[in-house]
Amino acid sequence: MRKLGIDYGDSRVGLALTDELNITAQGLETISHYGNDKIVLKRLEELLTSYQIDTFVVGMPINMDGSKTERVEVTEKFIHKLKCRFPKIIIETIDERLTTVAAHKTMNYLNIDKFKKKQIVDTISAVYILETYMNKQKNKI
Repeated sequence: MRKLGIDYGDSRVGLALTDELNITAQGLETISHYGNDKIVLKRLEELLTSYQIDTFVVGMPINMDGSKTERVEVTEKFIHKLKCRFPKIIIETIDERLTTVAAHKTMNYLNIDKFKKKQIVDTISAVYILETYMNKQKNKI
């Protein structure tokens, strides 16, 4: 079963997916939703029919000092919607501190055009969220 990484934002949601063996994470897509979670939930439902996904890994926007941001409450409400809509899917959260910074560094290193950066930054952040989760799972064994 695969894991789906989710970088939830105000207007965009980045998605990343593991391979079937849960060894690698690949960027999947960015969903523009402009605050309408129904768009995101519908797309997740479509992905569940295409892939065998058993876990959603949602990035939690924690401050650098470990305190909760205003976005944490918004993200928690989104997670509640996920739990109601997909009760059989495991939902895990991961500290997403610095994932967007890492995504921008990666794009700068790859000389990504600044206009394309906005379209893919959330997807790359979702990859980092998913990789962090996967590394934590490996270290538990």
